[in-house]
Amino acid sequence: MGDEIKKDKKDIAAKDLTTCEATAQMLDKSRKDGIEIAPYRAASMKPCPIGADSACCKHCFMGPCRLNSKDPYGKVGVCGATIDTIMARNFGRMVAAGTAAHTDHGMGMLDLFREVVKGNISDYRIKDTEKLQSVAKSIGIEVEGRSIEDIAMDLYDELERTYTQVDGEIPFAKRVPEKTLETWRKLGIVPRGAMREIMEMMHRTAMGVDQHYENITKQASRTALSDGWGGSMVSTEISDILFGTPSPVAVEVNMGVLKENQVNIIIHGHEPNLFESMISSVNEPTFVQAAKDAGAEGINLVGMCCSGLEMMSRHGIPHAGNFSSTEAILVTGAVDAMAVDIQCIQQGLSKVAECYDTPFITTNPRCKIEGALHIEFNEHDPKDCTDEIVIKAISRFKNRSTPVEIPKIVNTGVHGFSHEYINYMLGGSFRASYTPLNDNIINGRIRGVAGVVGCTNPRVKQDYVHVELVKELIRNDVLVLQTGCSQIALAKAGLTTPEAAVLAGPGLREVCETVGMPPVLGLGACIDNSRILIAASAMVKEGGLGESIADLPVAGAAPEFMSEKAIAIGQYFVASGVFTVFGVTFPIVEDTKFHKLLFEGLEQQGLGKWGFTPDPLEMARMMIAHIDKKRAALGIDKARDRSLVDMAARRELDAA
Repeated sequence: MGDEIKKDKKDIAAKDLTTCEATAQMLDKSRKDGIEIAPYRAASMKPCPIGADSACCKHCFMGPCRLNSKDPYGKVGVCGATIDTIMARNFGRMVAAGTAAHTDHGMGMLDLFREVVKGNISDYRIKDTEKLQSVAKSIGIEVEGRSIEDIAMDLYDELERTYTQVDGEIPFAKRVPEKTLETWRKLGIVPRGAMREIMEMMHRTAMGVDQHYENITKQASRTALSDGWGGSMVSTEISDILFGTPSPVAVEVNMGVLKENQVNIIIHGHEPNLFESMISSVNEPTFVQAAKDAGAEGINLVGMCCSGLEMMSRHGIPHAGNFSSTEAILVTGAVDAMAVDIQCIQQGLSKVAECYDTPFITTNPRCKIEGALHIEFNEHDPKDCTDEIVIKAISRFKNRSTPVEIPKIVNTGVHGFSHEYINYMLGGSFRASYTPLNDNIINGRIRGVAGVVGCTNPRVKQDYVHVELVKELIRNDVLVLQTGCSQIALAKAGLTTPEAAVLAGPGLREVCETVGMPPVLGLGACIDNSRILIAASAMVKEGGLGESIADLPVAGAAPEFMSEKAIAIGQYFVASGVFTVFGVTFPIVEDTKFHKLLFEGLEQQGLGKWGFTPDPLEMARMMIAHIDKKRAALGIDKARDRSLVDMAARRELDAA
């Protein structure tokens, strides 16, 4: 499948909505229980065709103005805005919104870092001093002979410019390959500071301001880059410094990680602070005893969505499912509390939780939901919140009133492949480098690298496009890097273990078996897409694969995207030089000047370009064709013959 779901919710079967057997089981149960959840709502909610094509404008009150996507140049808006101006404005605002989400998240992590360094917060500390020094050195901060505290304060002061600076270049621009940075400077898209770029993007797209689609797109690129090389990258690096840099760990995923005889607590969202404190609270001896006194064997803490991905990578915490399963898991009746912070939190969770007498708790002042209990999380006294969540979960377990039905499905995957670990994995402690990766791309064992990332979307069959796309990519010797909900889709399909190498092409399989790694490397949450940018920069720095990111035989995809954050991510990858393909839908009218700019023109400027198809095999074909095009441009389109050196040749070498 992969096509848009069009059947009426009364007729559609759960197996047509998801490839996840556990979610399908809960979809069937929800129907029996009379509970409506997202996949069924999507089946009965027809999307607006004009809005889907971004052919409408509601930026002022002379409208809203609706243009005809079948005849895009047949009319203009009341103010005279053309289809290209309207689409570019809408696109730019999506980029601004997505960038704001990641930037606010990143600034929150930086604020926490400052308070930890100053000693104002004692519940968290710097766990990875080596990472602290590495990040500081990467942006020119002196570390030799200096205390960790001094280095940390200098790092905070420097990274704060990522958000507040009004002129110049953001600090992590120093990490960008020189030729890529030269292209940005020539085009005038090097980010200054995230706040400035978001503000200017919103201003330019207001009625009567910027009315040229090329100029609007230029600012969209600048804004998006302030996310990928700014807000998101800061969040990832600071999270590693505070909570530890991930390294591979085997983790159980899927709904079977819930335990009927234990107090089950789910944490869902994006910020690691809440989850890190929850680990402490659920291991508090008094609470463990209270759970046993209530009749439970213990307390079972599990994750969902992106904060769950961070915890599985750092601590091996089990993961219950991705975005499209967040309502369905409540239908088990086994969830004794679900606590959320920010991003990708469906309002429908509140109603479903109420139906199963599950405490649904919001914890962040940015995200309150009608019908939910709000317990504010404060980093200065984090356990005040997390202890209360545990207490409510134990009480619910003691008074469970709904039948429990847990799908008996558990899958195991290996996750936690940070840039640092990949570097170590390829070269060891003394020769850590990307040389083996580059060499195996050059010699043809590995065809190229693909980033397959992002959400699931109830408009299409859950996980299907992710899984089929990645199967086709690895079969064609393409190494896959993953972040976000996509990672759980692949873990459930068994593709994130070293044993999955048998499904890869002969070259990739040989490399995976030699190193002992899966053909699909999970890098963390969606905010951790910056790890892919750093990996791409390392490939350029290592040599042999061109001088810029745009030269690399790489491609990206968000097969089931659903949020404005994904548009921002896509644009920062495109602006960095990566061909990026989206599935499900794309907010654009084909055969327009704006469409041609995004899908062709940006690449002609030295950047990447967009692609779109809802079909996973066509998506794989497009990505592989692009990788092959880059291999040909590098002169490595024909793999080198592999030959063993015989004894006569060895004697000649020795004699020489």
